[in-house]
Amino acid sequence: MDLGLTESQQMLKNSAREFLEREFPYTYVREMEENERGYTSEMWRKLTELGWLGLAFPEEFGGAGGDLLDLCIVLEEMGRALLPGPFFSSVVLAGLTILEAGTEAQKKEILPKIADGNLTATLAITEPSARWDAGGIQDVKAIHREGEYILNGTKLFVQNAHVSDYLVVAARTRKAVNPEKGLTLLIVPTNAPGISQTVLKTIASDRQSEVIFKNVKVPVGALLGTHGGGWPIVRRALQRAAAAKSCEMVGGAEKVLELTVDYAKERIQFGRPIGSFQAIQHHCANMTVDVEGAKYIAYQAAWALTQGYDPTSQVAAAKAWVSDASRRVCALAHQCHGAIGFTKEYDLQLFTRRAKAGELLYGDADFHRETVARALGL
Repeated sequence: MDLGLTESQQMLKNSAREFLEREFPYTYVREMEENERGYTSEMWRKLTELGWLGLAFPEEFGGAGGDLLDLCIVLEEMGRALLPGPFFSSVVLAGLTILEAGTEAQKKEILPKIADGNLTATLAITEPSARWDAGGIQDVKAIHREGEYILNGTKLFVQNAHVSDYLVVAARTRKAVNPEKGLTLLIVPTNAPGISQTVLKTIASDRQSEVIFKNVKVPVGALLGTHGGGWPIVRRALQRAAAAKSCEMVGGAEKVLELTVDYAKERIQFGRPIGSFQAIQHHCANMTVDVEGAKYIAYQAAWALTQGYDPTSQVAAAKAWVSDASRRVCALAHQCHGAIGFTKEYDLQLFTRRAKAGELLYGDADFHRETVARALGL
C-alpha cells in the first residue's frame, strides 16, 4: 500500500484547506450551532460549485469520477474546519449507499441531484437501543402489501433528517433467528404523510433527530436492494461511514495538536513559555504519536474499502484506534491549556465536543474491538 497522495490528491487537499480556512472560520461554526438548519444555503452553493458533492460519484451520475479516498481527503480537511451541514449524511451515508445498491432508475433520479446540490438525504438505522448491529433494528417494521410498503416505528439519532429530502430507512420486514435476515432498505421521502421528527439536543450540536413513522406508505419502487436482503448493504454503508468519519476525526485531532503547540509556545508561566517544561513537551509528543498513528490507520481503512475485498478488520481497527486517540489528544490538549480550554471563547471546546460525537457514531471503540476479536476467531 502506498500511503502517499498522488499529485491530484495533494492539490485537492491543499485547495480544500485553503478554501475552508478562508470561507468558513470558526466564527461560522459558532454561528451555525445556533442556526436552526445548522448550515447556510450560501455554504452549500459553494460546495456544489467546487464539485465536492459529486466527488465520489461516477461522471454518468453527475459526479467527478473519484473514489472514497478522494472523498476522505476532503473530509479530513472538513474535520479541521469543523464544517457543519449535511455533506457527510448526503454523500457518504445516503449517496454512496444508493450508488452501490440502487437500481439504474434510482441512481439516475437521486445521485445527480445530490451532486448538483438540489437534494439532501441521510441514512436512518439506529433505534432506541442505540445499537449499530443488525440486532438493534427491531422497532421500525415494514409490511409489504399490494404493491407498497407500510412503515411504523421510531428511528433515533438520524443525522440531518430535519433538512433531508429522503431517508434511506432500514426496516424489519420479517422476524428471524438470525437478526441479519429479514431487513429491508427503503428510500422514503421526508414529506411523506405519517412522518414526524424532533431535532435532539446533542453535545456537538450536530443535528440528530428522532424520526417517527406512523403508517407511512411508499411504493414498491422505493425498495433499495432486495426484499429481506438489506443487512449486507447496511453493513457496507456503516463500514464506509466508520472509515470516512475516522478520516474526518483525524483532521480535527491534527488541528487540536496545532492549537496546543501554538498555545504552549505563547503562554508564559513562571517567566518562560510553558512549552519549555518537560511535562508539556511530553504531552505534545504523545499527541503527535496519536495523530500520526490515527492518520495512517484511517487511510488504510479507506484504501481497503476501495480494493474490492472484505475490509472488516481494517475498518474496525481504524475506528477503534481513532476514537480512543482522538479522545486522548483532546484530553491532553485540555491539560496543556488548563481551565481556559473549556471556555467558549477558545476553539478547543468545539473540537472536544465534535470528537466525542464522532467517537460514538457508527460504533464506539469497544464495539469495533469486538469486531476485530471476532475476525481473529476469538
